[in-house]
Amino acid sequence: MTFDSADLRAIAQGSLDAMSAGVRIDDGAQPVRSPINGRTIAGVNAHEIAEPIDTAIDRATVAFATFRAIPAPQRGEVVRLLGEQLRRHKESLADLVQIEVGKIRSEALGEVQEMIDICDFAVGLSRQLHGLTIASERPGHRLAETWQPIGPVGVISAFNFPVAVWSWNAALAIICGDPVIWKPSEATTLCSIATTILARRAAEAAGAPTGLFPLVIGDAEAGRRLASDSRVPVISATGSTRMGRAVAPIVAERFGRSILELGGNNAAIVAPSADLDLVVRGVTFAAAGTAGQRCTTLRRLIVHRSRHEEVVDRIARAYSQLRVGNPLDTTTLVGPLIDRSAGTSMSVAIERATADGGRVVVGGDECLSDEAPDAAYRRPALLTMPTQTEIVRTETFAPILYVMPYDTLDEALHLQNDVPQGLASSIFTTDLRESERFTGPAGSDCGIANVNIGPSGAEIGGAFGGEKETGGGRESGSDAWKAYMRRQTQTINYSNDLPLAQGVVFE
Repeated sequence: MTFDSADLRAIAQGSLDAMSAGVRIDDGAQPVRSPINGRTIAGVNAHEIAEPIDTAIDRATVAFATFRAIPAPQRGEVVRLLGEQLRRHKESLADLVQIEVGKIRSEALGEVQEMIDICDFAVGLSRQLHGLTIASERPGHRLAETWQPIGPVGVISAFNFPVAVWSWNAALAIICGDPVIWKPSEATTLCSIATTILARRAAEAAGAPTGLFPLVIGDAEAGRRLASDSRVPVISATGSTRMGRAVAPIVAERFGRSILELGGNNAAIVAPSADLDLVVRGVTFAAAGTAGQRCTTLRRLIVHRSRHEEVVDRIARAYSQLRVGNPLDTTTLVGPLIDRSAGTSMSVAIERATADGGRVVVGGDECLSDEAPDAAYRRPALLTMPTQTEIVRTETFAPILYVMPYDTLDEALHLQNDVPQGLASSIFTTDLRESERFTGPAGSDCGIANVNIGPSGAEIGGAFGGEKETGGGRESGSDAWKAYMRRQTQTINYSNDLPLAQGVVFE
């Protein structure tokens, strides 16, 4: 498949045209870069869709004044129609995900499908935004808990999921009555423009007010301004821990609400009873899929000493069969890293690991340097480590899998938990006691704890999120809608008397 910028630009333009986006990417001021060849392939006039930050917030604030009064099931119609738009343009949007992020075809399609699934979930949820009736100590009184729209929600997304992260937030925010101001990664301009066009089209078809989906194109400063504006009560930010440390204090300083989904450095435990066919399949995808750049990527494999050699050997054989190449080629399983600096970080991490006594079993080397010298294609690296050193505890967004032995489950759980991050975890075991310990209060300390499937997190309806340095936020699923609303308690006196609480007499 092609690495030529003109060809990549033509694919992107064709996809936008198929969506009737009305956007040209010939010579606009906003550069569009592709990790497929590591070069700027086009330019787009983003101001045709995007807005300055103050304008975006103003428009969202005006829209909120009207939208909050629309019943939630009617607000759900916006999300339903968005889902229809995504179904109609699934292939085209996946094209843009491939061009701007470098995902293989099935993963790009899967990300758009995830958007569709979240829309379906949110539509159903729009009829379930329930409160509670609470027992009151006062006769003739009713005490109730209700949930009300809170205001514009700011969404700051990372490159690795250029559209799904927005949808996880936006679908719930909309049914909750909140406009969504989106500040995407600078690396995913086309994805954000196309998605915004589809969302606005759905809102218009539903008869919703304009201003529900403002888009802000900018760098970290735009994100900082969004996070610091008191007109935006909720900020949902996904990306690196470094980004989270910058955003969270700004939001907290103004007593705003933040939903943070940061990093991963996820682990899986392979117990003596593990089904190794499941292990190889689950581990290979979790560690090498998306070139190791998912927040749920597997980076640490903790294997019982009795199975260590066999597991390493089988995964090494699986790794040797992974085809690294142009993601537009349907036979490719591992595409490029997002840029050359990511490749450098991968090399540095491997060097530090080997200095700590680690051994590279397979991978880690650069490839396709002749075809795409400006891109960063790396073979997934499998390393054995004597123990969990500092570099193992440090997250590197690249396909590096560190394998470490353990002797007791207590030791394995300690290794699993002894990292600053707390997103996703997994155990492979057929022993009920081991699985129950892993998912119990003294087991994994992560936001996601799986058994026999690897550290996957995009289960629709699940409360996807992390703990510790990965934030503790929940973008979607279960009762995560409450993060996009304000809670209000109401006491209604339907009697002719006014009894005071706690037996107080004031006469």
